[in-house]
Amino acid sequence: MNIERPWLANYPAGVPTEIDVDEFPSIPSVLEVAIAKYADRPAFSNFGKTINYAQLDTLSRQFAAYLLGELKLKKGDRVAIMLPNCLQYPIATFGVLRAGLTVVNTNPMYTARELKHQLVDSGTSAILVLDNFAHVVQDVLPETQIKQVITTGLGDLLGFPKGPIVNFMLKHVKKMVPDYDIPGAVRFNDTLTLGQRHTLPDISISHEDIAFLQYTGGTTGVAKGAMLTHRNMVANMQQSSAWLGTNIKMGEETMITALPLYHIFALTANGLVFMKFGGKNILITNPRDMPGFVKELKREPFTAITGVNTLFNGLLNTPGFDEIDFSPLHLTLGGGMAVQRAVAERWKQVTGVTLVEAYGLTETSPAACINPMDLAEYNGSIGLPVPSTDACVKDENGAMLPMGEVGELCIQGPQVMKGYWQRPDETANAIDSDGWLHTGDMARMDEKGFFYIVDRKKDMILVSGFNVYPNEVEDVIAMMPGVLEVAAVGVPDEKSGEAVKVVIVKKDPALTADQVKAHARENLTGYKQPRFVEFRTELPKTNVGKILRRELRDPPPAT
Repeated sequence: MNIERPWLANYPAGVPTEIDVDEFPSIPSVLEVAIAKYADRPAFSNFGKTINYAQLDTLSRQFAAYLLGELKLKKGDRVAIMLPNCLQYPIATFGVLRAGLTVVNTNPMYTARELKHQLVDSGTSAILVLDNFAHVVQDVLPETQIKQVITTGLGDLLGFPKGPIVNFMLKHVKKMVPDYDIPGAVRFNDTLTLGQRHTLPDISISHEDIAFLQYTGGTTGVAKGAMLTHRNMVANMQQSSAWLGTNIKMGEETMITALPLYHIFALTANGLVFMKFGGKNILITNPRDMPGFVKELKREPFTAITGVNTLFNGLLNTPGFDEIDFSPLHLTLGGGMAVQRAVAERWKQVTGVTLVEAYGLTETSPAACINPMDLAEYNGSIGLPVPSTDACVKDENGAMLPMGEVGELCIQGPQVMKGYWQRPDETANAIDSDGWLHTGDMARMDEKGFFYIVDRKKDMILVSGFNVYPNEVEDVIAMMPGVLEVAAVGVPDEKSGEAVKVVIVKKDPALTADQVKAHARENLTGYKQPRFVEFRTELPKTNVGKILRRELRDPPPAT
């Protein structure tokens, strides 16, 4: 199917329109090149402890050798990793991949029900879990086919005396580690020792082998495992690094990694792409502790940071953030949810760096579109399709729509997943017969090939037959100085079918609903204006910081 590609003419200087997907056969092959080039460079840092690329090589090999030599796992077996950002995460992930196994990234905040579904659905053979969450694993273990549980504490790799102190404080002072009893569980540090007994064999890993089972869609029904192959992930590393490369100093970057590495955005952008660059990732274990996060940002100069809108907004509203030395910072990348103009403009004002918006999905490994890195100001778009990627807008019947019209954004490229694990029907619903992935996002394309997300298909509000996109309403309300956070949803209405409701967290305690409605009248046409204004102390969010609009359609919790 022929499509127009106006974006190709507007690519930034030095960015190729195509990438070489075949340069690397697998993620470990990219890692091995980085290790050879940057052996003595710092790779990952957490709580003041840093490991370099040579140490990452040794430790991940030991873990891989343990999985194959001690547990006798076979190529393609699944290993779940249930960790926040800590040094154990990259060591374990690269170890699993080097062993020819598949990583099942698991949210540490999962309930027993959610965890059981993922472990049973994926057929996971082993799981690495932080002590803080091991009681949840204990609850579901008998109903899974897991052969081995590996446990670890946040302090386990921090050395003496810091490591034991951290573990003692978490368990006995802060009471953050509930008791658990898992017979036969092995400590992570012991797996590294056991791995030294074995030589890691040469594992043949091909493009089509599954690197990650990345679960997604839990907010819209049963979570599905997106099969991301080594080809998908290598392609996205190549695409992203080609795009960012003109703005990067190889072996000299320091990246702030606050989004969890088990989430596809940080996994690829921070953990993999900046590994390829020989960069250093500073892992933030608990970014929700904003004062602590700001203290961490003051400790060491950093050149790049990724995040979602709520994270950037939270930092901007935390005392001391504006005192940080931003002179080394040259890259701020926002994704995961829409970046609000008010947040982007304030970020530029405080840091001097443009907040560059990108767009992706779990199903696209994730990068599909990125704005030019030399963007002078926030432009409201998600950017241009990355190299070797096609994008188009389709109507409900699957026909391509002309420039400027709103329809469903569809993506084609080597980063598009193989499909959903053991769900051929769901795969067929997501990827059409022409190979286009249907994103579920409503978008339009301008004459230069820039794409603009209007909203999630399912979040669109229908007022008297008119489409209202929550992002637009939220952008307008977020402009008010008295608003800290805002979400817009549709609620049932007898006359118009649906009406707009905004739920606001105040920055100014004196803010009133009447002021919000007056501001909306000045900036939005009648049917887009919120009829209902509700104030809450916080908005429900996913663990990555995406606002859960669906929960806001329900009545507020009882106080």
